[in-house]
Amino acid sequence: MKTYTAIVERCTETGLYVGFVPGFTGAHTQAESLDELNQNLKEVIEMLLEEGTPRFESQFVGLQTIAVA
Repeated sequence: MKTYTAIVERCTETGLYVGFVPGFTGAHTQAESLDELNQNLKEVIEMLLEEGTPRFESQFVGLQTIAVA
């Protein structure tokens, strides 16, 4: 089993959750709940993997907090 890291945001205009896998072209989706988003991302990734092993354009490193006065 392979795991992927997804970035999740919430659109302030629509209220929808938006998720994408950094560097994995096409691995993005949206949903009304986090559970639905997780399922949608899983389906998208499985579909993309059917086309072969992905070639990542970037690698997720982490998050940083930036303080601005």
